[in-house]
This record gives sequence, C-alpha cells and structure tokens, in this order.
Amino acid sequence: MSKLIKKNVEDLNVKGKFVLVRVDFNVPMKDGKITNDNRITAALPTINKLTENGAKVVLCSHLGKPKNGPEAKFSLKPAADRLAELVSAKVTFAPDDTVVGENAKKAVAEMKDGDVVLLENTRYRAEETKNIDSFSEELASLADVFVNDAF
Repeated sequence: MSKLIKKNVEDLNVKGKFVLVRVDFNVPMKDGKITNDNRITAALPTINKLTENGAKVVLCSHLGKPKNGPEAKFSLKPAADRLAELVSAKVTFAPDDTVVGENAKKAVAEMKDGDVVLLENTRYRAEETKNIDSFSEELASLADVFVNDAF
C-alpha cells in the first residue's frame, strides 16, 4: 500500500486500483434488521466517488461487540444488502469468519472496476480491538490504497 497521504478521494487516481475503505457501518439492529441506516448513507459520497472513478472498493467495518468470535447477529450481511439498495455499483458481501480468509480473497480477486465488496465484521478478529499489526497487514494486502471514511 502507498505511504503517500492525500486529503480527499478526489485527489486520487483510482482507476483499476483496489481501494480499502474503512467505513462505520456500526448501525443499530433489531431482529436482524437495520433500524437506522444513517451511517451507511454517510459513506455514500465516498463510495460513489470511488466507484464512479473506476476503483475496486473493498469496505471494512465493525458492528457491535462480539464477545466470542463470530456471531451471526453481528454479521454485516444486512449492511451489504442495504448498501446494494443505495448504490448503482455491484455490491458483494464476503462472508468470512476470519474477515480476510479465502472467501474474502476470492471475492476481491473477482472484482471489476467500479465494484464493491463488503468484508465481514472486523471485530470477528480479536486483533481488531487489540491493534495488532498482523491483522492490519492482512487487510492492507487486499488493496493498493487506503481511505479512512469512519468517524
């Protein structure tokens, strides 16, 4: 991943590049349904700008606080479904309990310019809350560019 720091996605030439975007899709849920999608809609300007400019957009986020590893109620699948309703780009959800395992790598490898892949909940990995570099390096291996769109 490039060490060059830019301030806006408008400053980036992203055509054909894999762009890892940290988003905040930590949305309220009830009975497996999103009750407020404001955090998803807040990310739309960045996602749309990148897809319109031909990036392959790989999204990562956390949801809730799983205590014992992967738990279905903390899956980002509902967020992927909602995102697919809101953007014109193709959105693929990469269900993978390790977040960056074979399912995720396959989904990313199959992307075309302008596509979006949402990875599974980063908090499925204990390393996410412990700031362990190896997990960051695994995420970084999926992309050419990193954009932080979480607040």
